[in-house]
Amino acid sequence: MRQKLEEDFPLKILLIGAGGQVGWELDRTLRTLGEVIALDYPAIDLAQPLQIRERVRQTNPNLIVNAAAYTAVDKAEDEPEAAFAINATAVGILADEARRIGAAIVHYSTDYVFDGRGSTPYTEQDIPNPLNTYGRSKLEGDRAIQAADVPHLILRVSWVYGSRGKNFMLTMLKAAQEREEIRVVDDQIGAPTWCRMIAEATAQILAQGVRDIAGFLRERGGLYHLTAEGATSWFGFAKAILEAAPQRKAHKLQRLIPIPSAEYPTSARRPAYSLLSSEAAFAAFGIRLPAWEISLSQVLSSL
Repeated sequence: MRQKLEEDFPLKILLIGAGGQVGWELDRTLRTLGEVIALDYPAIDLAQPLQIRERVRQTNPNLIVNAAAYTAVDKAEDEPEAAFAINATAVGILADEARRIGAAIVHYSTDYVFDGRGSTPYTEQDIPNPLNTYGRSKLEGDRAIQAADVPHLILRVSWVYGSRGKNFMLTMLKAAQEREEIRVVDDQIGAPTWCRMIAEATAQILAQGVRDIAGFLRERGGLYHLTAEGATSWFGFAKAILEAAPQRKAHKLQRLIPIPSAEYPTSARRPAYSLLSSEAAFAAFGIRLPAWEISLSQVLSSL
């Protein structure tokens, strides 16, 4: 019986941040690979180092998947200690615990580690230069994993959205119901990426090494970019959302107006261009996400 269980569940996965956008999807997709112990705040508080170590040692997983993060980009400018505690210090502790028990770790990073001064999609070899506290905290988390000598997979993603939680798509749909005019920045370029595609791609990558995940990620893991194909601005994204919204006839919105970033000041600076090249992930794992327009259509049709 024990052998049969091990065959059915080759991995024991500790999923952190199971209530977030990506984490909620991972809680479903990762169950095809093994046993998933899904935790979220307050069951695990990434601001509490001792609790992090305790939870890892209690579960003793083969694989830690960290989908939790401090993601309030503007608020991070006023709360840098909180951002770094969750996005950097806690990540380093998870990596250290994974190394101690012989496990591997999967972690998600961001396009905001770049300054946006480029004009072609950023590759994994490009030098990060974050403009804001959030980006700096996420970059420090990436580096903590890389320094820990632990088998790892870091996936840098961008402009994440989905049908639940807090994200740009849901914000636009709500605003269209309540306001006659919406002004949206049109000079920041990126790739909107559906959280379900991130989760499914993660599971597909891990499935390639499911029988020896630590060995697989030691050999083929590392840092990879993973975003939807294509590019748009926040205004272009908003326009596509509202044109295809299932309840658009009930919207109060009359005018969607493109504006420059200078007309929408925020506490945190954003990169003007944060497209990521996903070619390395395709070469390593044969994984390529659909065009952002295709994913958006699927999400909206399910609302």
